[in-house]
Amino acid sequence: MLTTAYEPLTLGPITLPNRFIKAGANENMSKRGRPTRAMRMHHEALIKGGVGMTTMAYVAVEKEGRTLPDQVWIHDEAMADLRAVTEAVHVAGGKIAAQITHGGSFVTGVFIPKRLQSSVSGFNPAGLLRGNMFRRAMNEKDMARMVDLFVNAAERCFDAGFDAVEIHMGHGYLLNQFLSPLDNNRKDEYGGSAENRARFPARVLKAVKAAVGDRMAVIAKINVADGRSKGAQLEDGIVTAKVLEAAGADMLVLSGGRNVESGWFTFGSNMNLNAMLRVMGKWSLSGMAIASTQATVPKIEFKELYFWEYSTAIREAVNLPLAYLGGIKSADNVAQCMGAGFEAVQIARALLREPDLVNRWREEGGESLCDNCNSCIAYIYHPAGTWCIHQPANKLEDNQILASAG
Repeated sequence: MLTTAYEPLTLGPITLPNRFIKAGANENMSKRGRPTRAMRMHHEALIKGGVGMTTMAYVAVEKEGRTLPDQVWIHDEAMADLRAVTEAVHVAGGKIAAQITHGGSFVTGVFIPKRLQSSVSGFNPAGLLRGNMFRRAMNEKDMARMVDLFVNAAERCFDAGFDAVEIHMGHGYLLNQFLSPLDNNRKDEYGGSAENRARFPARVLKAVKAAVGDRMAVIAKINVADGRSKGAQLEDGIVTAKVLEAAGADMLVLSGGRNVESGWFTFGSNMNLNAMLRVMGKWSLSGMAIASTQATVPKIEFKELYFWEYSTAIREAVNLPLAYLGGIKSADNVAQCMGAGFEAVQIARALLREPDLVNRWREEGGESLCDNCNSCIAYIYHPAGTWCIHQPANKLEDNQILASAG
C-alpha cells in the first residue's frame, strides 16, 4: 500500500502530486508578522524532498490573534513575502496550505491591553505570564466579525498564492475553545452538547468554503481528543468530524491534545525539558513556569501511530477525506495508514530530521532517523527558527532577511 501514498490526491478544486503533507508546526521563521527567507527555504526544501503539500503554521487572521510576537498575520505588508514563499513552492512542483486561526485567549507571548475573546469569560491561565489574565465570552457581534476575519484571511491567502487553507480547530486555540469542555461551559446554543460546541467552528468553515471553496481546498485540523479526563473525548471528536463534514470540509486533519493542558498527548511523548530550558533560559519566567508544570504530567513513552485507535474510529464514522497525523516513523506506517483508508498522512518532526524523507522512502523504504527527542519543539522559540538538533543549525541571518528581498 505504500505506492498509494505516491499517487495524486484531489481535494476540492486542487490536486496534490502525492499523499504526503508537511503538518503545520510553528516554524518561527517570521519577523514583524512577515515570513523570512528562512521560511521560503524551509518549505521549498520540503517540496524538493518529495512532500506533495507543505503547510505554513500558523497564520493569524488578525494581529490580536497571534500567540507570539513575530507570528505571521494577515496584513498588507506581509503579502509580497507570502507570495515569495508560495512561488518557491510552486516552482519546486508542490502545493502549499496556510494554516489560519486565531489564538483567542491562548496568547502566551504578547500582551493585549483588553480582555481576550473566547467562548467564555473569566480567569485566563494561558495568558498569565504576559498579563492577559482575563477573557470574555464572544457575543453574536463578535462571532460575526470573527467569521469575516477568517473569510478575509482565506481570500488574502488565495491572493498570496496558497492552494489551501487549513483552519486550525485544535490544541487550545480560539475555535477549540468552543469545541472543548475544558473551556466551553456556555448555556446558549453554542454550549452544552458536542453538536452545540461544534456550531461556531462549523459556521466559520462553512463561510470560508462558500467564499473560496471553488478556488482552494478548505481543510480543518481537529482534536481526536483533548487528552484530559474533563476535556473532549473520542465521542466528541466523532461528532465534530460529522458536523464539519456536513459543513463542507474537503479534508480533516486528525490531531489531539492542548498546548497548555496536555502537550504530551499532542506529541505522544514528554517535553524535552532540558532543551526547552536551554532555549528559553532556566531562570526566565517562561522557563520556570514550564519547569513547574512538568512535575505533574504523566510519563509517556513514544510509540508509533499513537493516535491510531482514535483516528481509525473517526475513519469509520465519516466519509470525507482524512489525513492521519501522529507518530508516523516508517514507510510501513505510511502503508498501514493507506491500507486503513486514510487519504493522506501528515508528518512534522521526522521531516525536520530529514527533509528528503519522502523521496528516500520511495526509493528504499525503511525507518525515519528521527529519535523523538523533542528538542525541535523547544527551538520554536529560538531566534533562528525551528530546526532539528541533528542537522546543521539555522543561520540567524536567514531569519532576519525578508523572503521577498532574495
